[in-house]
Amino acid sequence: MAVSRALRHLLRVRDLEEGQRRLALESAMNEQRRLENALAATSERARRGRRLVATSANTGELPDRLAGLEETRAAVRHAAVLTPRIADAELDVAALRQEYLAKRIERRQAETVIRETEAKEAIESSRRGQRTLDDWYLNRLQDTTHPKKESVTSGEARPEKPSAYSA
Repeated sequence: MAVSRALRHLLRVRDLEEGQRRLALESAMNEQRRLENALAATSERARRGRRLVATSANTGELPDRLAGLEETRAAVRHAAVLTPRIADAELDVAALRQEYLAKRIERRQAETVIRETEAKEAIESSRRGQRTLDDWYLNRLQDTTHPKKESVTSGEARPEKPSAYSA
């Protein structure tokens, strides 16, 4: 009972599907990281804008204060756009992770079926080999305990061996 080609093909398909899901998950995770890095950069932009406003308040430079306020407002608007996109990306990553894990489970189940089939096949092969050895040994024992009788054909007489006591 060898492992069928259909099972091996199923394992290859499951392996490819798992690989595709893994790549999709990695891509979504990279997109989420990119958005989170953009949000961190936006937060830094807002801090720089607030610092510019603070320093311009000390120096009295009106253009610096206006530039700082505009930087802060732009950062807040950018953060307002990025926050829902990050939340969507997190949902996508979670869904893709679930799909990946489901495909991984399916692949591992196919591997388990193949391994179990191969193990059963190995056990059966070992049993057949042992049975052959047992039969051979049993036949050998029967041959030595029951010697074959030589058949005498008609018309032929067996020559007798002369004994040492015959004259």
